[in-house]
Amino acid sequence: MKISIERAALLKAVSQAQSVVERRNTIPILANVLIEAEGDTVQFRATDLDIEVVDRAPAMVERAGATTVSAVTLHEIVRKLPDGAMVSLTDDGASGRLMVDAGRSSFQLTTLPKEDFPVMATSDYEVNFTADAPVLRRLFDKSKFAISTEETRYYLNGVYMHVADGDGGRKLRCVATDGHRLARIDADLPEGAETMPGVIVPRKTVGELRKLLDDDETKIAVSVSETKVRFATPEITLTSKVIDGTFPDYSRVIPTGNTKVMEVDASDFAAAVDRVSTVSSERSRAVKLSLDQDRLVLSVNAPDSGAAEEELGVAYDDEKLEIGFNAKYLLEIAGQVDRENAVFRFNSSGDPTLMQEGGDGSAVYVVMPMRV
Repeated sequence: MKISIERAALLKAVSQAQSVVERRNTIPILANVLIEAEGDTVQFRATDLDIEVVDRAPAMVERAGATTVSAVTLHEIVRKLPDGAMVSLTDDGASGRLMVDAGRSSFQLTTLPKEDFPVMATSDYEVNFTADAPVLRRLFDKSKFAISTEETRYYLNGVYMHVADGDGGRKLRCVATDGHRLARIDADLPEGAETMPGVIVPRKTVGELRKLLDDDETKIAVSVSETKVRFATPEITLTSKVIDGTFPDYSRVIPTGNTKVMEVDASDFAAAVDRVSTVSSERSRAVKLSLDQDRLVLSVNAPDSGAAEEELGVAYDDEKLEIGFNAKYLLEIAGQVDRENAVFRFNSSGDPTLMQEGGDGSAVYVVMPMRV
């Protein structure tokens, strides 16, 4: 194999591939990226056996072929090469080395046989549809903060993507929860997605998927089966196993009878929570919200480090209420608001609180209170 490729194209392709590779590997081949050159394209394939990413880039292919080489090492080399450099990759099958040449720099990397590289079995996908990148970006970005990191409840370690009834008909919905907070985000159902099985997309896949969604003009081809999900652009294909488990009935956690409504400027609220929580103890990070007529007082009382209080003008016209929350959860939820105002709906100091963005019902957040 012998190819020439521009540094920028090579870096983009290799960085996506190497991020899938697990740093600690007991199987040496899994630390490698499979490079396949044919026609006028070179593709880089990496896997951790649960996720597989294939990144295609244009190249001048002098001699077609394939080899595998350490993904992290190749990425580090390319990253340190000067901008605009032309990089030549030459595989010498006999010596088991890949030559990387750019300008006056020359590297020799050890290769492993391409036959040993595990390629994820292609699945028959029951449902195929196309979605705009900004739509998927919103669904996953706004829900991923609530993904659980608790390994024992593995079925919560991802975003549940499914079809559900929402405001104005059937919706494509993403839900994530860790038992303390919940995010439920809806988007219009793309054509062809009506019969999609509900799947739990793992946390790592959600992180890798984000890199495909930066370009607003991109259309993403989504394919879903009971065991796998695939997201593809013309350059990148990301295939992942889904979490084998049943996502809980989240609708029972979303309160419907919360009648005490507070409307507040989202950025002012987030900044105030951030300021008063500076003195909260690391362990509890508790912040108390005291509500009265059009007035909110945020306070923290941490015996070890001190106390803090800040008052905000809000729209609230109900009985007095005192309720406590983990400051981190409040900040993360407030950080999701794109619109100017956040609308909180309370019931009592012991019940879950609902938060929405202005009058938009397509994004709903629930946060559990804590004793303060």
